[in-house]
Amino acid sequence: EYEMNQTMIPFEYDSLPYVKGITKEELFDCDMFIFCASKGVPPIESNVEDVRMIQLKENSKIIKEYAILARKSNFKGFFAVVSDPVDPLCKTVLIESNKDENEKYDFKGLAPEQIKGYGLGVMNARAAYYAKKNNRYSQFLNDGRAFGPHGKDLVIADSITNYNNTLSKELTKLAVNANMDVRATGFKPFIAPALSSGSISIVLTLNGEWHYSSNFLGGVFMGAKNRNTLAGLEFERIDIPKLLYKRLQSTYNKLGNI
Repeated sequence: EYEMNQTMIPFEYDSLPYVKGITKEELFDCDMFIFCASKGVPPIESNVEDVRMIQLKENSKIIKEYAILARKSNFKGFFAVVSDPVDPLCKTVLIESNKDENEKYDFKGLAPEQIKGYGLGVMNARAAYYAKKNNRYSQFLNDGRAFGPHGKDLVIADSITNYNNTLSKELTKLAVNANMDVRATGFKPFIAPALSSGSISIVLTLNGEWHYSSNFLGGVFMGAKNRNTLAGLEFERIDIPKLLYKRLQSTYNKLGNI
């Protein structure tokens, strides 16, 4: 409230909206709650293979508090998870919001379809980035897809109609390692994830348009192309090539084991 209401255009002091400060108890008086808090990001110089999983322990503690608060507020909107690791944290929200004060499940908290994870958008964008740089992967730009988590078990398909398993695995590796490539420059990769996975995907969600996010699918939060309609959540329905389906099944099983 201090900072935003001290942001003004000189001589036009009522030209910008007034920002109202709220209490913690008012957080869930909204249509979408977006969780971006993060703790325990390893230093740039650390040789951590999967930075996201290091954050799971600490971020789970933080998000648990808000999952419980959403339950107490009888929240009916979307609980959006942007913090890493997105997919396991979605599961944490579902579990913790459906426990009573004695830590017993009563399933009176958030419904699975209320929880959406936003981490796949940037993985898709990273695949497109490398597809633009190398013509070997160019068909991704017209017919490619991203599936799974924001992490090492990502699945990139170079095409869903002309699938090439070798090229798809190469492009997947490039997208997964892009995180470490950015860190190697001396910076932590925050901007592309915040915009591609977060802002852009969230706006598309609210507009009912196709986007990438993780949603509850048979007990697992799985990332795929989807949209929210008046009738509910709609996943893209496609004829999946056998080799691609095998990769998706492997990723699905790994997510289920976290």
